Amino acid sequence: MARLFSSLSISTVSGIGFSWDERYMRAQFVPGLSNKDGMKFGVQCNVRVHHRKLPKNLRYPRRAELPPEPQMSRFLNGGNSGTEQSEMGTVLDEEPEGSDDGFLADGIEGEEEGDIVWDTDEIEVISSLFRGRIPQKPGKLNRERPHPLPLPYKLRPMGLPTTKRHVRAGSSLSKQVYKNPDFLISIAREIRNLPLEDDVSSVLNKWARFLRKASLSLTIRELGHMGLPERALQTFFWTQKQPYLFPDDRILVSTVEVLARNHKLKVPFSLEKFTGLASRSVIEALARGFIRRGSLSLAWKLLLVSKDSKRMLGPSIYAKLILELGKNPDKHSLVLALLEELGEREDLKLSHQDCTAVMKVCIRLGKFEIVESLFNWYKQAGNSPSVVMYTTLIHSRYTEKKYREALAVVWEMEASDCLFDLPAYRVVIKLFIALNDLSRTRRYFSKLKEAGFSPTYDIYRDMLKVYMFFRRLAMCREVCRELEMAGFKLDKETSSKLLQLEKENR
Repeated sequence: MARLFSSLSISTVSGIGFSWDERYMRAQFVPGLSNKDGMKFGVQCNVRVHHRKLPKNLRYPRRAELPPEPQMSRFLNGGNSGTEQSEMGTVLDEEPEGSDDGFLADGIEGEEEGDIVWDTDEIEVISSLFRGRIPQKPGKLNRERPHPLPLPYKLRPMGLPTTKRHVRAGSSLSKQVYKNPDFLISIAREIRNLPLEDDVSSVLNKWARFLRKASLSLTIRELGHMGLPERALQTFFWTQKQPYLFPDDRILVSTVEVLARNHKLKVPFSLEKFTGLASRSVIEALARGFIRRGSLSLAWKLLLVSKDSKRMLGPSIYAKLILELGKNPDKHSLVLALLEELGEREDLKLSHQDCTAVMKVCIRLGKFEIVESLFNWYKQAGNSPSVVMYTTLIHSRYTEKKYREALAVVWEMEASDCLFDLPAYRVVIKLFIALNDLSRTRRYFSKLKEAGFSPTYDIYRDMLKVYMFFRRLAMCREVCRELEMAGFKLDKETSSKLLQLEKENR
């Protein structure tokens, strides 16, 4: 019996040909003609098979293919080929357009006749050829894939990355230099060493490639500290000619402050027009220059004009003006007005130095409640008070004769691990003397010397007073020896009291 399937055709009964085209998966029936000519009709499958390269798992299988099942081998490869082909042709000839059910029924009838016996598996295989592709069983889902082969660049030992300064040394150098204070101050020193007939451009042109905006503001301020406002002005003029450095408000602010501090700035005739045109930073720079050179009247006038034109200056300008006006007893009324105006500010932002300066002026004026308010505000703002601010608060409460409240500040300093300086020891010793606490006075006097500070004359005198009050003559003599060794001479009033105490003890 011939094979059921062939790449060209399958012959059935005489006069009828059954052809199979692998390219199109098409079954063709040719009645009365051979496979080479004539009419062709049949059943076409829905799946079209393309000649393409097999995947890797089929080209290189991991295991050998399984042998075919026994019942399939007899049908596909076995025995009476002529009989099977004739029976197949008979079945297809009787119902060429029938369904699969008719095909199966004919097979069953053939089995009843006794000519050939087909199993259900064989019939299922034949019928599946006309339905479509045979479904494949899923492979092993959790299969282990082999590890990838090591790549050559991953086999080399890992080296340290190259630092940036070795790759781009020039660009990183220029980025570091333009904001380096030592470099900018060195430019000011080079300008200072220039002859009077030379211009600053001979120095600045040499370093121009390293400069950026606002770099020369520090150089201009340093020239002002050196007392060279003309060189500072020349530097500003050179900056104006450089399009990558100007306009810059910070260089303008530094120049205005230096010129105003050294009496080299012409005061504008109309301050109202000046405050209307200039920026707030320039107005504040002019006010700082007036305050530092001692022109407090001009600073006060500028402050009033700015307030009338609704150009409120920063709180630091108020603090600096309060500190300078507080040194003159005749200006205390102006200080009180500034304090009242400063207290009404909602955007109050004071540095530690400005806050302490205002507290000291308030102690001098007897405004102790303002001192307490400033200290509480500074702590509520999230800042940590320094030893200077603690000392100022202790001195305020000591002056107000609130000794117990001042003692609470001392314990707060101790709890916060705040290191005492010489003014702090001096104020604390005065507080313990006012409390007549001899043991704590002696202990803090010893701490002062252990910390490496040299007691001042007023500290020695206060220690003599407390020892004389408690009639400790031996301690008085020891303090007098230390005082003479330090190079001080006891005043007449204290020495007379000490002589009187010695006479009474005799």
